[in-house]
Amino acid sequence: MRALLANARMYSVTPAASAAWRTLIAWAARKAEVPVEFVEHAPPKLLSDLWSRGDLGIVQMCGLPASLRNPAPTILAAPVPALPRYGGKAIYMSDIAVKADSRFRTLEDTFGGVAGYTLKDSQSGYFAFRTLLLTKYPQAKYKSIVGGLLNPRGVVKALAEGRIDVGPLDGYVFDLIRAGDPAFAAQVRVIALTDPTPMPPLVSTGGLSASQVDALRGAFVDLHQEKSLDEAREALLIAHFVVPELKAYDETKRRAERVEKAPPWP
Repeated sequence: MRALLANARMYSVTPAASAAWRTLIAWAARKAEVPVEFVEHAPPKLLSDLWSRGDLGIVQMCGLPASLRNPAPTILAAPVPALPRYGGKAIYMSDIAVKADSRFRTLEDTFGGVAGYTLKDSQSGYFAFRTLLLTKYPQAKYKSIVGGLLNPRGVVKALAEGRIDVGPLDGYVFDLIRAGDPAFAAQVRVIALTDPTPMPPLVSTGGLSASQVDALRGAFVDLHQEKSLDEAREALLIAHFVVPELKAYDETKRRAERVEKAPPWP
């Protein structure tokens, strides 16, 4: 069969993370005997354009578009981060951050200031933050909203440059940045957390056979037992992988629907 596409851009947030993801994905593909070809699809290209393709072999996809995509993607695996705050589960949350030397100490302190977000189709960079505000601070208002910051690094830069006062960071991304680029991460400080949602999965849209899907899932589940991968796995702060069901991501869809019914942000 022809090689399907592989991509881990969502969590390739440092050079070390990018190299580690390639190592893990390539190993799982070889073990499962499923040929894949890595494609960069680097910014400013949109991940949504990649996720719409029908030839994805092993690609990280945000849980929200995974739950909305028609036809649905095939879920292969999701990482369980090793850090204590994940509680041994394949979950993540958004860290709500301000500039490191900001006078703001709580999320409430930022009300009336300038809020930012990544993209309006992002669970971690938009919907999670808005859901937090709508459910716990329904009267919260900001002077202005800055969108189009693209990704967590864009939010960190906007905070450091004073263009926004507060913004959401994919928590797992920020953990990887803190581990691999601590000087960059130190420019901001976390003041609040959103409720957790299921960790974005590795998916396929390429019409794999049932045996190929089973082989890939088995490879990822067994990956933590392969000693040669320990360095790569530890660089990604991953304990092991699990195989979630697609319906686990329905909550992200329901949250997005509630946000869409609320008064829009600019």
